[in-house]
Amino acid sequence: MLDDVLGLSAEEALAYRDLVAIASTSGEEMAARLSVSPADADRVLRALEVHGLVARSGNDSRRYVAEPPSIALGALLARRQDEVRLAELELGRLDEVYRNASEGRGPTDVIDVVRGADAVRQRFEQVQLGAREEVLAFVKPPVAVTSAQDNTAEDQAVARGVQYRIVLERSMLDADRTTIQQATDAARAGERVRVADAVPLKLVVIDRRLAYLPLASDPGRAAAGALLVHESGLLDALVALFEAVWERATPLVSSPDQVPEGMAKDLDEIDAQVLSLLLAGLTDQAVASHLDLSLRTVQRRVRYLMDLAGVETRVQLGWQAARRWE
Repeated sequence: MLDDVLGLSAEEALAYRDLVAIASTSGEEMAARLSVSPADADRVLRALEVHGLVARSGNDSRRYVAEPPSIALGALLARRQDEVRLAELELGRLDEVYRNASEGRGPTDVIDVVRGADAVRQRFEQVQLGAREEVLAFVKPPVAVTSAQDNTAEDQAVARGVQYRIVLERSMLDADRTTIQQATDAARAGERVRVADAVPLKLVVIDRRLAYLPLASDPGRAAAGALLVHESGLLDALVALFEAVWERATPLVSSPDQVPEGMAKDLDEIDAQVLSLLLAGLTDQAVASHLDLSLRTVQRRVRYLMDLAGVETRVQLGWQAARRWE
């Protein structure tokens, strides 16, 4: 945490944590405790002194004492915050320059091409880390760039408050049992996830300013390149396409509070998930498999859901739930 947030090296963060727990130390003593060379210990202590995190002992200039964390780290944090504010101002200025330049873009300047698997993976992570407000995404097989469990940029963006709206192609739920768990976890984390019978293409839209599309959907070529579409009529069309598919897709829920009003109070979490998966088009057997339930348990819960909705068939249940979700 100290090295990530305050710009300390891993060695400096470790040494400071060590020093705050003791009265004072010399380079030799720290070297012995941390199993490093005395020269490395002295170098790290001098660096901490420059940061204002340690000071020389008044009794022995060869010994160091830790400054109070609330004061020393507070000052360092304040400097970092000032740097971030200055960076944000510069970002705003550069963004304005970029937008002005974009107004003069020709047709060939609207689209950038990223080639090579490593470059595609890096740019996919970069565009998500740069998101400020909203990410829209179509997800369909095959996953060729970054799997859901490896997409840490998405987790970081969600933690910053970025809103995700994702439409999954239903075949992903059929093909891989872990997909439904990952999608449910995403919903629990605050992402809005829906399921459609089919999505037209793989797509990620960042803040409605930039779209990311793989160059090819073939499994053997999907990682070969990607397109970046900048603000333009083409980007507007991609956003409109997403919204149209989103409106027709079925919400994937993970808890009763995400179920339409009028049904939620009588459902537990399993009921909510059963309803969600049924509306996504899964069979009773597939629902049972995904949720580790017996087929009989799923059928009993489906009957309960139909009674709750006051309907006699699954089709009527789906229609009632979909209407209340609108």
